[in-house]
Amino acid sequence: MVSDTFGGGFKLLSDYSTIGIFLMLTMAFPLAAMGMAWAVRPKPKCKPDDEKLLPYECGVDTIGRTWSRFKVNYFLYALVFLAFDVETIFLFPWAVKFNQLGLFAFIEMLLFIGILLIGLWYAWKEGALEWH
Repeated sequence: MVSDTFGGGFKLLSDYSTIGIFLMLTMAFPLAAMGMAWAVRPKPKCKPDDEKLLPYECGVDTIGRTWSRFKVNYFLYALVFLAFDVETIFLFPWAVKFNQLGLFAFIEMLLFIGILLIGLWYAWKEGALEWH
């Protein structure tokens, strides 16, 4: 058993070296892209004036407080959308293989849809779907 692990070649070393090469490549490609973008960017000949350094908001200067709070309902609405988006991801392959899956998969999908409907009912009850 010891000879399988350490003897007879460098299989263990080659596995780690493959992972190391992939790790280096995953670091090298983004760094190379950022370096290339920095190298070919247009370089200003002089410092831009203060007007050009201001944040651009659709061409209109802000009036009053620029930092305003959003209602939590917007985020709850997005979470409900995300839950039903994930439901669609699970329903599509199930619908494609519906005939081959049988009764057990049908009951499991009904249970899954039931749990999501309970979540929808709760979000509706809490007012997360009301757009004020």
